[in-house]
Amino acid sequence: MRPEILNPVFAEVEVLKGVGPQVSKLLKRLDLTRVIDVLYHLPTGAIERIQVPAASPALLGHNVILELTPYQTRESRSGRGPMRVFASDPEGNTISLIYFNNPGWAKRSLPMGENRIISGKLEAYGDEWQIIHPEVAEPGKGPAPALREPVYPLTEGLTNRRMGELAAAALERAPELPEWIEQSLAARECWSAWRTSLALIHREPGSADARKRLAYDEIFANQLALLLLRQSQRRHRTVPLPGTGELTAKLRLPYQLTGAQRRVVGEIHGDMAQSSSMLRLLQGDVGSGKTLVALLAMLAAIESGAQAALLAPTEILARQHFATLQKQLDSIGVRVAILTGREKGRPRESVLMGLADGSIDILVGTHAIFQEKVAYKNLGLAVIDEQHRFGVSQRLLLASKAERTPHLLVMTATPIPRTLTLTQYGEMDVSRIDEMPPGRTPVETRVISEERLGEVIDGVGRHISNGGQAYWVCPLVEESEKSDAAAAGERARLLRQRFGEEKIGLVHGRMKGPDKDAVMGRFASGELAVLVATTVIEVGVDVPNSTLMVVEGAERFGLAQLHQLRGRVGRGTGKSTCLLIRGQTLTDVGRARLALMRETNDGFRIAEEDLRLRGPGEILGTRQSGEEAFRVATPEDVEALAPIAQSDAQLLLDRDGGLAGPRGQAARICLYLFERDQAVGLIRSG
Repeated sequence: MRPEILNPVFAEVEVLKGVGPQVSKLLKRLDLTRVIDVLYHLPTGAIERIQVPAASPALLGHNVILELTPYQTRESRSGRGPMRVFASDPEGNTISLIYFNNPGWAKRSLPMGENRIISGKLEAYGDEWQIIHPEVAEPGKGPAPALREPVYPLTEGLTNRRMGELAAAALERAPELPEWIEQSLAARECWSAWRTSLALIHREPGSADARKRLAYDEIFANQLALLLLRQSQRRHRTVPLPGTGELTAKLRLPYQLTGAQRRVVGEIHGDMAQSSSMLRLLQGDVGSGKTLVALLAMLAAIESGAQAALLAPTEILARQHFATLQKQLDSIGVRVAILTGREKGRPRESVLMGLADGSIDILVGTHAIFQEKVAYKNLGLAVIDEQHRFGVSQRLLLASKAERTPHLLVMTATPIPRTLTLTQYGEMDVSRIDEMPPGRTPVETRVISEERLGEVIDGVGRHISNGGQAYWVCPLVEESEKSDAAAAGERARLLRQRFGEEKIGLVHGRMKGPDKDAVMGRFASGELAVLVATTVIEVGVDVPNSTLMVVEGAERFGLAQLHQLRGRVGRGTGKSTCLLIRGQTLTDVGRARLALMRETNDGFRIAEEDLRLRGPGEILGTRQSGEEAFRVATPEDVEALAPIAQSDAQLLLDRDGGLAGPRGQAARICLYLFERDQAVGLIRSG
């Protein structure tokens, strides 16, 4: 239960003065639904204004505060152009106040012949001086424009001044919290208290010390939660699963294990032979053979008399794993079943009975396999595929519910930069497959201008006429599934006109799961020649015959996302090609991304470079639900502060494992503040 001291900041935004349904709707667009969200909606900079008696050429390009008198309005005859309000300063200079929307508000705010305080950027347009969308105040009434004003990320209908007022109202509700940072560290860094730092950064956005302190807070909460999770996992005793090698000896491997796979299998078997439960992250590039490693781990569990479960992020990937495992294991007497949202009635009951009586050895499925009604006779190993969709909060929840924790192996094909591994997977031991199996030919990558789109379509035609299959990924038009679907739908329509209705499939994020799976199934079976898609195929079907990937608007994707898309091809023995179609205008970062994609197939190098190029922005392309997201901390902060925070959190737990002392109690508040509620449930007593 959250401490009462935090209740004021976890209240809904409607408790703030002046926030009714309309303002609440605007704030929701910015994901600001609670007071705490407004507190952490930090300014990105500040506007510096100059207060002057009259306009002059020397002030052009500067933000000014002037007292003007409106004397004439001029509206566009067509109704499409801007509205101009002409106003004069005390020296007779005319300044045009330009409004591209809401002329009614402008007329009410700027009555003819009455003085008004105007603030905004003074600019020249031909011989005319103008201010576009100025702020307006009536002399002597209400707050005057500030000489220095923080600038917030906004949405249409919400002004910077209003956002500042809301931040001030939120700060009034913020309590003074006990200090969770070790005293000598706070003194060394010259950090103020939590509330003081928040107030300072809203007032002075450039305050490096305040921003660093707030970044440290969330990294500290992250590290403390991860240490508690690791502590809890290590505390739970479990049954060792050393394996006998009997089933493994019967297995027909598709190829000789690489040196990297043998090393990783040894690390996993070593963990599983212990009485403390394994908690290991397996990183491996697309096609590096992670699933085969997981299979050998599951066989060791079965040889030891236990069951195994394989959790996949999507139903289609779960069915792909199920089909692969059935084909490999049926002949050696290992019983595999599947459970997704689609299994209902008798098939579902049959699977549940088989799990309960132990007649099913391996269960494959989506999140449904960890529901309360799914009871295993003896679950010894859980394997989670695509770990980036199953983040820290989900792992905390799973651990807090478990009575006897199974050995846990989590896998990801999304390369994680070393600097981020500590915050996303800090409670885990990490294994990495850094070698590709024999027969995997690197995908040839080419970058082509969109001006040559016709040539690309001709090339796709030649490719499919020779029996090949291709993916065609459409660009992220904007942050909206609807627009992505529209772009993909239009591309599919044009390709169907060219190649025939029956050869082109279409999948996008707005489709229902079964419909999407049906199209992907037709593509996997070879019935469709081209699959047009949005990025829903980032993690998807394995189609060895598909050896061509076309990505439109490639410069709009993150590096890691492009690498994941490229990984959909090159899965067979034939030569594969990835065509990255770029727009005509490229930023330096966009150009660097595409050059790196052309240069290397190494996902780990790409991930490191992605982090460097993105800087403090979003990491690893479109964010997945499980990924660790910080409000303040940038990747540079993580790199600099995570080791310090981990050491600080470990020192606290060594001194006060139950977090019962004054600083321990403060740390509990910190965990709740950053919504690590499940972590508190893992704190040992005494």
